[in-house]
Amino acid sequence: MTALSRRGEVEPFHAMDVLAEANRLKAEGVPVISMAVGQPSDPAPLAVREAAARALEHGRIGYTDALGTAALRVAIAAHYREHYGVEVAPERVAVTTGSSAAFNLAFLAMFDPGDAVAIASPGYPAYRNIMAALGLDVVEVEMEEAPFLTARQLAAAHARKPLRGLLFASPANPTGAVVPPAEMAALLAEARALGIAVISDEIYHRLNYTAPDVTALSLDDDVVVINSFSKYYCMTGWRIGWMVLPEKLVRPVERIQQSLYISPPELSQIAACAAFGAGAELDRVKARYASNRDLLMRRLPELGFALAAPMDGAFYAFCDVSTLTNDSMAFARRMLAEAHVAATPGRDFDTLQGSRFMRFSYAGSHEDMIEAVARIERWLQQSCTEA
Repeated sequence: MTALSRRGEVEPFHAMDVLAEANRLKAEGVPVISMAVGQPSDPAPLAVREAAARALEHGRIGYTDALGTAALRVAIAAHYREHYGVEVAPERVAVTTGSSAAFNLAFLAMFDPGDAVAIASPGYPAYRNIMAALGLDVVEVEMEEAPFLTARQLAAAHARKPLRGLLFASPANPTGAVVPPAEMAALLAEARALGIAVISDEIYHRLNYTAPDVTALSLDDDVVVINSFSKYYCMTGWRIGWMVLPEKLVRPVERIQQSLYISPPELSQIAACAAFGAGAELDRVKARYASNRDLLMRRLPELGFALAAPMDGAFYAFCDVSTLTNDSMAFARRMLAEAHVAATPGRDFDTLQGSRFMRFSYAGSHEDMIEAVARIERWLQQSCTEA
């Protein structure tokens, strides 16, 4: 008989379920506009695609060192020096199969089953789901005094239940909130004082609209930083990311990566080396996100979708929809079926209060954002008329 592990009982990733339904409708010819998943609508930069094409012409794509090619690790280290003014030895860089693999590797190398790890709520659901599947004790800290986790909240959570780890993101998914440098410094100092290991998710760096990026490495060299080529670099399907590790974690991560993944895909690594030189092209994409952001910041509140957090970074609007519904899951299904606009219910990001919230991704074209808002407005007006 088939055996079933309790690990498979984790909460579904509802954004992916919404995407699957949106794709089903599209296949039937329904003109769906998706604001459900955090995926750039632009292809990878031209230089990235050209580098991949040259590699395919050469023909031999195989295994690399478990931690990635020397060329890409050097390029990532150079990125920290050029973008942040932070020196990182290439030997501390681990290239991964997307940030998802990086989270697996970090959790496995840093924590044992039963260890308590704090995350902010609302937050990216895969944090919670991966840790739960690995047997970690997930401690969700509801945001109260700010749209990000503060040093005071970390200390209070640790007093209630001793924490082994902390994972935070800036800019954050789903809120777009950015942790100010002084607050980040205080959070990292508190974690160090309490003996809490820290992972900083920086996947939305270079998509900050209000201030320069600040890497946690500039404040504490002992943190684990995770990033990816998926978001700013428009390379979601290439499945390529990276970690910057304290020296003592490099070999443990390498050993686990050797058995779980062998190595990241070589073709994607070759292509990713070219991504750092595509800033001009990518900044034009970011400028469109900024235009979409301005549109949604104005129009969503007019339609009753109150902004629940500042849209400082990433490409998300996290909205309080409690004046429109008390069940954002059902509301999202209706909006997709009737208005043909896909958005993500808040349950993904907050298991306690998620029914009050929805997340809208504005990574699509500006024309799609204008049309999506118009569709939602017509749909709401029609719903009110029928009621």
